[in-house]
Amino acid sequence: MKSESRPATVDQNASPPRRVWITGAAGLIGSALLRSASTSVPGWQICGTTRHQVDLTDPAAVRETFLTLQPDAIIHCAAFTKTAACDRYPAKARALNVEMTARLAELARNISFVFFSTDLVFDGRTGSYDETAEIHPLSVYAETKAAAERVVLMNPAHTVIRTSLNGGISPSGDRGFNEELHRTWQIGGTANLFTDEFRCPIASCVTARAVWELIVRHHTGLYHLAGSERLSRWQIGLLLAQRWPSLNPRLQPVSRLTYAGPPRPADTSLNCTKVQRLLSFPLPGFSTWLASNPSELL
Repeated sequence: MKSESRPATVDQNASPPRRVWITGAAGLIGSALLRSASTSVPGWQICGTTRHQVDLTDPAAVRETFLTLQPDAIIHCAAFTKTAACDRYPAKARALNVEMTARLAELARNISFVFFSTDLVFDGRTGSYDETAEIHPLSVYAETKAAAERVVLMNPAHTVIRTSLNGGISPSGDRGFNEELHRTWQIGGTANLFTDEFRCPIASCVTARAVWELIVRHHTGLYHLAGSERLSRWQIGLLLAQRWPSLNPRLQPVSRLTYAGPPRPADTSLNCTKVQRLLSFPLPGFSTWLASNPSELL
């Protein structure tokens, strides 16, 4: 959603400019943070690294990068996010999502640290979860994110962002839920979409803007950050099909109960009241954002 409010900016009298290390810079949210930095935090020194540049599972490489960059803040976007793959390779999921996070959080013990978690830490029985709700992860991926949350939140100067489905344009072209649908329809496939699984989708550029504001204003702790609209996968697909009629999109409604992989929570919609009070702009619903940004590639 386009807003009249201005993005948060750094105090122009501050010296020296802040230095921020973004891990997972080739991912959807990491790349959105990089793209938005020049307008959200002008004058800051931003370094984004990918797994090809720094092996975050290598303690020596991580420490060397940290000492070289000497960041004032780390935004940790890198993760093993494919739910089914995490269930197949639980040791890898723990190494990438928990141990890697703990290593970075320890290095960042005296500086700002932002970690991205997921709405999937909830079991989906009730929906509209706020930050006080009890978590109950159903998959290995969600379990590792929940474990990493606990590590990060041991430091009161650190921040956990639980977000939902993020859409946008990633460097690899396959990280956003919209990109997956676009690819399916581009090759003439049919998208099988759950009518009984609800999330709160959000554009990655909105997520990035909100995170920069939290960092600028030194807000720490646990926050839910997602779109303000609860939608099923099927409803999301219908919205994107209307956006890309030239692809002749084909959709098939299905139930999440037919899914052969890890259990899927029914409703992990997030209550974002806490973070909304701190932001200079309203978190839009996904359909509202699409209507307000017709020229965006999403």
